[in-house]
This record gives sequence, C-alpha cells and structure tokens, in this order.
Amino acid sequence: MVVTLIVICEVGFWVLLAAGLATRYVLRMPRTGAALLLCEPLLEVVLLVVTAVDLRGGAEPSWRHGLAALYIGYTVGHGHRTVKWLDGHAAHRLAGAPRPAGPPRYGTARARYEGRLWLGTLLGAAVATALLQAAVWYVDDPSRVGPLQSWMGGAWRAVAIHGVIAASYAIWPKKPPKESRDENREETRDENRDENRDENREENRDEDRQEPMAGTSEQAPRERLRAEGSERDQPRQGPRNGSARPPREDARPEDHLQDRPEARPSRR
Repeated sequence: MVVTLIVICEVGFWVLLAAGLATRYVLRMPRTGAALLLCEPLLEVVLLVVTAVDLRGGAEPSWRHGLAALYIGYTVGHGHRTVKWLDGHAAHRLAGAPRPAGPPRYGTARARYEGRLWLGTLLGAAVATALLQAAVWYVDDPSRVGPLQSWMGGAWRAVAIHGVIAASYAIWPKKPPKESRDENREETRDENRDENRDENREENRDEDRQEPMAGTSEQAPRERLRAEGSERDQPRQGPRNGSARPPREDARPEDHLQDRPEARPSRR
C-alpha cells in the first residue's frame, strides 16, 4: 500500500506541475496556476499520514516506510529547485520569456552551485531523519525499528558522498578551455578599450567647455594690464613756464593778487 501510494504521489507531482504551468502560461491564469503548484506539498502530507496510519495499524516497519520518508525529504530539499527550473523553461517556450541560464560550468561559480545542491541534499536528509526517528518513537519496539534506522544511515551516506563531490569542485575547480579563455580576455580587452575611449571623449568635451570660460576670465586682466601700461607710457602734463599755477585750496585771495605781475610794485 505504501509503495503504491509513493508511485501515486510521484505521478501526482508531475501531473499537478504540468497542470499548473499550463494554466499559468497557456490559459493566462497565473493565480490559478500558482494555486495548483502550491498543492504539491499536500501530496507529501497525504503520504506521511498514510504511512503513520499503516504503522499504527500494526504493519511491520520495512523499507517501504523508509523510502516514503526519503521521498518526502527529497521533495523538501530539491522540489522547489525542480519546479523553478521547469517554470523558467515553460515561460521561455510558452510565454516568450528569455531563455533561462544554465548552471555555471567552470571556476568558483560552479563550486558555489554544487555547494547549494549539497545544502538541498543536507536538508532532505535532515527531514527524512526526523520522520524516521518519529516513526521509531511511534512504533516503540526496538526489535521492529531496524529497517527504519538503516534508512537513516543511508540518507547520511548519500549526504557524505554528495559532499565529497561538491568539495571536489572547490578544491580542484574546473578551468575553461584555452580558446574560451582567450575569447574572454579579448572581450575584456575590448571592453576596457571602449571604456577608455568613452572616458577620453568625456574629458575632451569637458575641456572644450572650460576653454571659452577660461578665455573670457583671462581676457579681462589682460586688457586691464594693457590699459595701465598705456597710461604709464603717456608723459605727464605739468605746468609750463609762464602759465599760471593752479590755485591752492588753502590760498587766500590776496595771495592770488601777489602772484599777478601788475599787482607787484615796480622798482624804479
């Protein structure tokens, strides 16, 4: 019964996923499609309840119950990533969205990608272990829980193997081929050249804008210096011989009379 239900849940997972994506992008009903996609976790809840009822009814714990726990854990750890990947491709093919980018292939980007996958496996193993341990406590018979405990060890062995594979990408990162590295270098060089050309154009424009302003600001001091030089070169016009001197401000009227030739007494 449990194995049959696991198969039904797996088939139901893909049926609900296809129905949700078709409703979302073909029928143009995004809310209804999202509601169908949110029904995916209900399948795992149904499987969990049926497994607990089967154990409650006196069924012998076996590999079927362990497989159900691992299935639920895998769905929790990697189900969201699977739905997201299929949703991106459905949007590309059915709604004209850009093609989703594939996983990185080289360097530290690939190492980070593998690390995120390993975290999903770790989460799935933790969920499966929690469910199996709950089943052990539920049965409460050490002589009957051996198969359940063996599935716990299998889950963590899978985590260890996946962790070694993910760590290998970080310790020995895969390098791109030589041709692709040369192409990347040429693209980087061309981008730097274009950036430098744009910066030089902007600097030249700024200089062209500043030159007229600087010319007008420098022209005024030059004209002022030229005018002062011309005034300095002109001879000063002082009082000539025989010409009347300009009266002083503090002079008295009789002083002006004394300066006249006819006002002076003649000496004979």
